[in-house]
Amino acid sequence: MAEYSRPSYSCRNCRNPLASGIHLLSKSYLAKSGQAYLFSEAKNIVEGEKEKRQLITGLFKIADIHCSNCGQLLGWKYLKAYDFKQKYKEGKFIIERAKIAKEY
Repeated sequence: MAEYSRPSYSCRNCRNPLASGIHLLSKSYLAKSGQAYLFSEAKNIVEGEKEKRQLITGLFKIADIHCSNCGQLLGWKYLKAYDFKQKYKEGKFIIERAKIAKEY
């Protein structure tokens, strides 16, 4: 029942559902457009090319993620963390707050 009381998040462009509030881990991240959220799961996305990228918290192998419906760049997926302290991010998703809409 708790799942139904939490919001879900969709693409701001086309309202394609992207993530459930039960998978929201943190709102304390930054991305190109500002605030970003960390999710344990995301759906209706397409992963881009894998690349190594130096981020604020270290070096990671990531893939940009796009909305599967309209192609909007949403954020990225952490594929590999090279710093042991950042391993918890592997397999998780950063979605920029400016790119999503909260649905109830």
